[in-house]
Amino acid sequence: MSRDAEVIVLARWSDEVMEPLTQDDPERTWRGRFVPIAGHWGYEFGWALEFEKVRARKGLLRHLESLPWPHPHTVQVLLRDQDDDCFGLWMFQEGRLVEVTIARTERFHQPARPDEDFEPDPGMLLRTDQNTALPEQTPEARRDNRSPW
Repeated sequence: MSRDAEVIVLARWSDEVMEPLTQDDPERTWRGRFVPIAGHWGYEFGWALEFEKVRARKGLLRHLESLPWPHPHTVQVLLRDQDDDCFGLWMFQEGRLVEVTIARTERFHQPARPDEDFEPDPGMLLRTDQNTALPEQTPEARRDNRSPW
């Protein structure tokens, strides 16, 4: 299934950690490679990746969690799915990358499909301050709890 998404990883002093992710690797569960983002003086401070398929991103967050970050407290992962109004922010908390609530936004979820033949849906991160009608939120018990990332 086609579904565009962008990922940006920001992390201080992590060139060595991210270097292998700038190469294709058929052994990874996710597909693609990050492109370095260079700052004004040529230092890499971030890496970007675009996805065009849902299946291509499976396991990305778990892979990023497993890396030997020299300063995990500086790692920020920005994710924007095609239906999101803005990027969502994931940061390390107790060794896991978790989505951090951003003011004036809410992630809305669809009800889980009856079987696991479908890829998990990331929901939609929507701005709540735009004076537009927002969808009805699905109760937590009816959401798909598998990670789409």
